[in-house]
Amino acid sequence: MNIKLKIWRQKNKNTKGHFEEYSMSGVEEHMSFLEVLDLLNEQLFQAGQEPVAFDSDCREGICGQCGVVINGQAHGPIRSTTCQLHMRHLAEDPSFKDGSTITIEPWRSTGFPVLRDLVVDRSALDRIVQAGGYISVNTGAAPDAHAVPVQKDKAEAAFEAAACIGCGACVAACPNASAMLFTGAKVAHLGLLPQGQPERLNRVVNMLNQHDEEGFGGCTNIGECAAVCPKSVPLEVIARLNRDLGRALWKGTVAHS
Repeated sequence: MNIKLKIWRQKNKNTKGHFEEYSMSGVEEHMSFLEVLDLLNEQLFQAGQEPVAFDSDCREGICGQCGVVINGQAHGPIRSTTCQLHMRHLAEDPSFKDGSTITIEPWRSTGFPVLRDLVVDRSALDRIVQAGGYISVNTGAAPDAHAVPVQKDKAEAAFEAAACIGCGACVAACPNASAMLFTGAKVAHLGLLPQGQPERLNRVVNMLNQHDEEGFGGCTNIGECAAVCPKSVPLEVIARLNRDLGRALWKGTVAHS
């Protein structure tokens, strides 16, 4: 297939970015989207031009390192990571024709400053996790199996929340650029388990304060975050976060800024 790529180019966070268009031919439907970007960069390199910077690592849908907005959708038209998007998925769109233009942008958020082209700084998510602090549990020998019973429904919910890979698609999809699905997932998977109870209330307040300090927007329950999450983290994690915050404020042990 013949396609045109309309790609955001930006040298760094202090410079103004712009779109540039590139025409490509011979793109095959079995190619992944990142392989198409690889092919484009080979052509740019051979022409003596600056290649397009983008993030990737495992390319197996595990690490969450890849991530761009494709035709207005975080990770593209399928619910997966960008590396698992193939050209055949784009070709299935009735509006997609030979010679169609594909628009590629970085994640858009104050909390995700652009480092170069499609690469953004997502270290804000790391700082939110760090704000949660440590868990004060006994670090001695491993306990016997089933020594601390965990209800099945809570264990399953904790596994669902822990599936978050921190790709940032929730932020990119949210009209408010909120990271509440990410923060809720990190709060919930510890708050549901016995070892997460001692610091449970302090953890949620500290992580929310850091979330706000990083410049992410507030949650208005639109649901776009959960709709694009490649690991299907449910929207319920935000409800659990809000319940824990309510308990913390009611008890008066901590104060949310």
